[in-house]
Amino acid sequence: MLRPETYTPELDAGAALDDDTDYEAPSFQSPPFRPVGSGVAEPLEDEDDLHILPVGHGSTTRPSRPTQEEEEEEEGLGSEEGVASPHDPASDEATSAAEAEEDFTEITEDQEEQLPTVHSFETDPDPASTTVCEDPYDATKPIVQYALTIDAGSTGSRIHVYKFHNCGPSPQLEYETFMSIQPGLSSYARDPTAAAASLDPLLREALRVVPKELVSCTPVEVKATAGLRLLGTTESEAILEEVRNRLETNWKFQVPSDKSVEIMDGKDEGVYAWITANYLMGKIGEGAASDDTLAVMDLGGASTQIVFEPSFPADSEQQLAEGEHKYSLNFGGKEFTLYQHSYLGYGLMRARRSVHNLVAFTWSFGQGANLDWDELSEDKEVPNPCLSRGTTRRVELDPPGRKSVNVTMHGAMGGFEACNRVVELVMAKDA
Repeated sequence: MLRPETYTPELDAGAALDDDTDYEAPSFQSPPFRPVGSGVAEPLEDEDDLHILPVGHGSTTRPSRPTQEEEEEEEGLGSEEGVASPHDPASDEATSAAEAEEDFTEITEDQEEQLPTVHSFETDPDPASTTVCEDPYDATKPIVQYALTIDAGSTGSRIHVYKFHNCGPSPQLEYETFMSIQPGLSSYARDPTAAAASLDPLLREALRVVPKELVSCTPVEVKATAGLRLLGTTESEAILEEVRNRLETNWKFQVPSDKSVEIMDGKDEGVYAWITANYLMGKIGEGAASDDTLAVMDLGGASTQIVFEPSFPADSEQQLAEGEHKYSLNFGGKEFTLYQHSYLGYGLMRARRSVHNLVAFTWSFGQGANLDWDELSEDKEVPNPCLSRGTTRRVELDPPGRKSVNVTMHGAMGGFEACNRVVELVMAKDA
């Protein structure tokens, strides 16, 4: 039997430089690629089209048309006398092939009807509907719903635009759109109107994502964290009131209740982070079969939260003691008893500010009576062992009982040991 010639590419990279082949010609165009499970199963329009399957499915391509030599062999024109042709139905090769298992993957009707899951707004063919199902699980609910959450932190504000579909007994997250801005609401302590207006870019992004017909029924919540808690009651309440007023006046999103714009309690802030992490990891919620959950350490700008689910031996009567640290949670029809604690003032930015205050306060003792704290400015350089040598940065100082001032700090010769000691004092490690 004649065999088609095989081509072995040259290993010499230089040979490719003289290749004048037109790879854009129709004869070099790739056949359509339709992976199994993609849900796209269209009939082959031409006998030459290939249905390419992923590697690992065995022999999955359709046999190519026989060459002229093979056709001649089949007709007995090109075969040697006494040599059996594989195209002869009575040959051993043909008999064994007939008994072999099927070498193709059948595409079922379910696979044909299944559509790909959308993972972002940019790839969503219809934000007002879903590709997961055609009708909601509960006829009294819309097929999709949106919800907006604005996280007003100490270093900036972030919006999460969530799209849910109601194809199952409980809403399922389809995708999330995220945007962040700086600075945070607490930076507008003396101008509540400007604080509220600072959220407008986030709401414009939500308006871009949420379909027009769903805007009026899309709830929005603004949850402020430790940044506003540290401002004080008067300033923080003025900002929140202005934010609520702007949402209700300038935007058509729904503000569901009095608690929709508020400062989150520290314990709730940590627990919500715990819920988010464990839900996304499949530890809790509908269909979760895990007996263990993740512990969460939420490092914010002005506070840090620690939350975990304590475990005790099955044959022990031990349980979590009562107190503010104990948090009872019902989520997805299951009860959880959590330990939680919020460390106000120990977030990344606030802790760094405390380090700067302590460094400057210690430095001021060496300056004697000639130093007037209220007269400090960026022209005054303060050595800081926690900055890299040779670097400088402008920092704000606001130790208790002193006026807020700005100075320039520069990397000193202290190194790790000196900086570590400052941090231990700030963290009250020896207390």
